[in-house]
Amino acid sequence: MFSASDVKELREKTGAGMLDCKKALEATNGNLEEAVDWLRKKGISKAEKKEDRIAAEGLCTIVSNDSEAVILEVNSETDFVAKNDEFKNFVNELANIILNSPLKENEEVLSYQVNGETIQDKIVAITAKIGEKISFRRFVKVQKTSTEHFGSYLHMGGKIGALVIVDGANDEVAKDVAMHVAAMNPVCLSREQVPSDMLDREASVIKEQVMNEGKPADIAEKMVQGRLNKFYKEICLLEQPFIKENDLTVEAYVKKNNGTVISMTRFAVGEGIEKKQEDFAQEVMNQIK
Repeated sequence: MFSASDVKELREKTGAGMLDCKKALEATNGNLEEAVDWLRKKGISKAEKKEDRIAAEGLCTIVSNDSEAVILEVNSETDFVAKNDEFKNFVNELANIILNSPLKENEEVLSYQVNGETIQDKIVAITAKIGEKISFRRFVKVQKTSTEHFGSYLHMGGKIGALVIVDGANDEVAKDVAMHVAAMNPVCLSREQVPSDMLDREASVIKEQVMNEGKPADIAEKMVQGRLNKFYKEICLLEQPFIKENDLTVEAYVKKNNGTVISMTRFAVGEGIEKKQEDFAQEVMNQIK
């Protein structure tokens, strides 16, 4: 009745998922033009037109079980959609699918099938139904041992998400650390994890500053190291003053509670994405088109 090449051609014409294209061809006895119209009537082919739009809003969410946790980000074009129950349900569904599967990369997630439908197909369908671009951006999946605790925190309903693992201590301490991560945005866990290019750039700037101050070489070297230590305290989680007890570092706070921070992940929705500037009235108009 129709071939694989027909399915491929219909996908290219409409941007619809493979399963939807097969359904359309089956419903129209393999007639390509009628299949295009079938998809249009269903609203599925609209998704193609939204692929080049910018999706920089959306949600982070965190789910976990006894041994694993997932933090992920799914983007939408507007904050209106990010607050839509259908969008929220999809984000939570996707997080739980990843939690309960062996998926490790975004590409694996998009091609993963649930009830005969890939995640990519689901995204195409929800894009068409909601009316704006939906984009699965990223996720991190972590594991813990029996002595470790997950700490998670979602700020502003999911605009910022933080997930940490603490060995020892307890769930409350782990959550406190996650709240700190969300609020203070550390770049990395410890100074050993500071990216070399970031450290080199900062050291270069500091050296230039000290040289311009005309300090003797021996004093200049001490000043460089002192300012680098201050830099570490600003960007490294373990060295930051803990938000609830400023006289303690995060590391000292956790240690006081017989624990050690093992890892941290922080997502902020849309970070690094160049956002399109629209006024409120335009956003409303976009929703009713």
